Amino acid sequence: MDESCIFCLIASGQDKEAEVIKQDLVCFRDICPAAPHHYLVIPRKHIQSCFSLNRRHVNLVERMAQMGKAVLQEQGITDMTDIMLGFHQPPFISVSHLHLHVLAPASQITDFDYKFIPNTPSFVEEHSLRRRIQNFDPDPGANQSHLKLLFQKILPS
Repeated sequence: MDESCIFCLIASGQDKEAEVIKQDLVCFRDICPAAPHHYLVIPRKHIQSCFSLNRRHVNLVERMAQMGKAVLQEQGITDMTDIMLGFHQPPFISVSHLHLHVLAPASQITDFDYKFIPNTPSFVEEHSLRRRIQNFDPDPGANQSHLKLLFQKILPS
């Protein structure tokens, strides 16, 4: 656990104000909601960001999405075509702990102008991230050309 990470404190139960669904994943309401339903799903284990992921994390990302959808359904959201699931990408993250944004209805997102535009340098949709990491080898040396291509896409010259 990273003692300086607010999400690690929430995940460990040390933040008494956060309602936590306990598993190896944790879900809670975003403190600055951009939609009527805005939740964050985080792993209990500290992972810095979506740039820290590789093909071994595909299942984790899938389970984070499943939990987010389940929470929406528990809250009465039935139109799963009007939701957004995604991750902010560095340097556009406010907390350096991997977190999935779960928003509904997506048609009512208030900060859409820049924070939640899908597949931009600042925000990647969950399904796009899964595709991106699916072939990303956990051996750093094997990924040098992959990283170069990834950064060329994210940070065009």
